Amino acid sequence: MSKLGLTILIVSVAVCAVLFANVPNVRDQVALFSQFIGASALILMAWAQLMATRLPVVEPLFGGLDRVYVLHKWSGILALAAILLHDTIDADMDGLGRETALVELGETLGELSLYGLLVLGVISVATFVPYHLWKWTHRVMGAFFVAGALHYLLELKPFSNFGDPVGLYVSAFCLLGLLAYVYTLLPETARRGRAYRVSSIDRTGGAAQISLASEGAPMRHAPGQFAIFSFRQTGLTEPHPYSLSAPPHADGALQITVKPLGDFTHRLLRDLKPGSAAQVQGPFGRFTRRSGGSAPELWIAGGIGITPFLAWAEALTDKDTAPVHLFWAVKSREEAPQLERIEAAAAAHPNLTLHLCVSAEGTRMTPEAVASAADMSQAKAWFCGPAPMRRSLAKALAKHGMTPRRFHYEEFEFRTGIGFKRLAASLGDRLATQKA
Repeated sequence: MSKLGLTILIVSVAVCAVLFANVPNVRDQVALFSQFIGASALILMAWAQLMATRLPVVEPLFGGLDRVYVLHKWSGILALAAILLHDTIDADMDGLGRETALVELGETLGELSLYGLLVLGVISVATFVPYHLWKWTHRVMGAFFVAGALHYLLELKPFSNFGDPVGLYVSAFCLLGLLAYVYTLLPETARRGRAYRVSSIDRTGGAAQISLASEGAPMRHAPGQFAIFSFRQTGLTEPHPYSLSAPPHADGALQITVKPLGDFTHRLLRDLKPGSAAQVQGPFGRFTRRSGGSAPELWIAGGIGITPFLAWAEALTDKDTAPVHLFWAVKSREEAPQLERIEAAAAAHPNLTLHLCVSAEGTRMTPEAVASAADMSQAKAWFCGPAPMRRSLAKALAKHGMTPRRFHYEEFEFRTGIGFKRLAASLGDRLATQKA
């Protein structure tokens, strides 16, 4: 999670607290506190709406897009908790004027926002809910944010919406969230993107290598980044993120390697045809490395997680003299996409050593094998693969001297739950360690 992004959220709520604390002539401090909690929820939801836009300003503020989605999720969860607290503590104040039809409308919208966000919030963190329903909840959730913003604007308060600092501050966030939500409702064709066309589709290792040619201003990316692709073909227009599996080309051509892991990717590999138009948004992500470093490097991939490392391997130059060990865990050689390219890159760069761990052949990637490849007190590690594998490996390598600061990774799955099971397991491990 980005420290800058987390700081932005904390500071924005802290400023709101200071402004509320300086509202003059308020006798009912409990009701004022409830209004502050409600305003804080709107601020957090406004930031969450902005994060969902994928606009160029988002990553510099909140980190790589994978981290942005994590912060987006927790901003929403904290906002829901604040809304519940706001609803529990009476926010009504005496002596602020009579309740007009607009005030009553605001109260109704507040109730609608509360229950709507609660229901959709539960659905959005339930990972067993089908993706198409999960996506729909995110679309509708913005409408309940708008209802909550109108509730704030219409409710009776000891300050004006636009004539007092606190009113202006919270109203500005309401406007920010509204504009961001409207932007997310725009069709993909109306959003900022690059025009590409599928030039070839090659099957390899249980996956497909999809090459795309630029049809305008090309996208410039760094090896290891990803982009969001929307194909202009019936049934394939839904935008999805894919790692760019080749280094930058002078003509702007792009390449992705897709494995059929879900309904959409199965349909994509079955129906996509050469010549299909595509809109590409990006590049995104901070899964990049600096060329020419002296510290030994560990590149660790699980299955299709090889794609960013494929781009890295083919981008190596004579300046890259530090030893690089690429550990790649696959079920079988037949399910190792682009294996020939990885082997060719290793042959072209003597400092790149490929450790292919094929479970069908009895070779598995173990923490001991990874730790023995380099000095863990000096090496830097990058991981791309399933989250359970990452957590297990990071925990094991830490015992060999690998610090979290030198273990880099990108979230392999953007859609995750709250993580109660993982939290319980972590607490259990700590208790067991203390008893021992």
